[in-house]
Amino acid sequence: MKETILEIFHVDSPTEALWVFIGLAGQLMFSARFIVQWITSERAKKSVIPIAFWYLSIGGGLILLSYAIYRRDPVFILGQSMGLSIYLRNIFLIRAENR
Repeated sequence: MKETILEIFHVDSPTEALWVFIGLAGQLMFSARFIVQWITSERAKKSVIPIAFWYLSIGGGLILLSYAIYRRDPVFILGQSMGLSIYLRNIFLIRAENR
């Protein structure tokens, strides 16, 4: 028996499926920051956190926060909100240092 995409992701509607894909996209973006950091560090032969890490953190964090709000998950909402403030602060500090 073939399962539909709705059954595979345990959702009840196309809207729910869309939000699952949005959440997955956010998680992929959020995870990509570690690949960027790893490659940059390997090239520099030392631990480096490139600015792209913080932008991917913000982008992925915003998408995941949107998903968490849609799902009404208070634990996930709190976690992403706290992280976003740290990522934004790092961008602010980097920009201030470059001035």
